[in-house]
Amino acid sequence: MFIQPLLCGAAMTSRFLAAALLAVFSVPVLAQVSILAPQKPAPMEDLVPVAIDTSVGRIVVALDQGRAPVTTANFLHYVDTHRFDGQNFYRAMHLEGGGGLIQGGITTDARKLFDPIAHEPTTQTGLHNVTGAISMANAGPGTARADFFILLSDMAGLDANGPGGDANGFAAFGHVTEGMDVVTKIYESPVSATKGEGPMKGQMLDPTIKILRAERLK
Repeated sequence: MFIQPLLCGAAMTSRFLAAALLAVFSVPVLAQVSILAPQKPAPMEDLVPVAIDTSVGRIVVALDQGRAPVTTANFLHYVDTHRFDGQNFYRAMHLEGGGGLIQGGITTDARKLFDPIAHEPTTQTGLHNVTGAISMANAGPGTARADFFILLSDMAGLDANGPGGDANGFAAFGHVTEGMDVVTKIYESPVSATKGEGPMKGQMLDPTIKILRAERLK
C-alpha cells in the first residue's frame, strides 16, 4: 500500500495548508477575485482536452500546453499510461463563506508515481488559481508529481506572490470546460470527521470518489 496518501506526505501537509491555504482564509473571497489580473484565453491549438470519468460523472479539463508545457506534459504522462485509472478524489476543502477545492491523485501505489517535475509558477505562465482551474499540489518547487486539485472559487493566495501565500504558489495548468456540476457533487460529498492529519482533519472524503478513467479526447 502507498504509505503517504495525502498530497506529497507530511511535508506536503505542512506547506499546502500552513503556508498557502490557511493564508487564504485571511483574505475575503471577493477581495481575492478583485486582485486577480484578467487571464487571457489560450489559442485553441494550445489546449489539450482530457476527460476524467468518475463514479459520479465526467469532468473535462482543457490543459494549456502552450503556457504550462512542463506541468501539462506531466499530467498527460499519467493520463496516457492510465495511472489515474482506479485512483480517487479523496479531499474536499471548504472555505468559510463558500468555495474551496477538491483534490485527487495517486494514493494506492507509490510505484505508479513518476519523477517530480520543475515548477511553473503563475507569474511565469500567466495562469491563475481561479474557479474551475486545475492545479498541481506540491511540497515546494520541484516536488509536484501526480496529485492535483480543482478550484470551486477564486483563490489568489495560491498564486505565486498571492496574498498571504509565497513566491512559488501552485502551478495552474488548465481549466474545467465541462462537468463543474460533477466537481460540485464531489465537493458536497460526505467527509470523515476523524480522518486526515492536522488542519486536513475533516476534509477527507468518506467514501472517496473513484476515478474510473482519464483519457485524452483528441
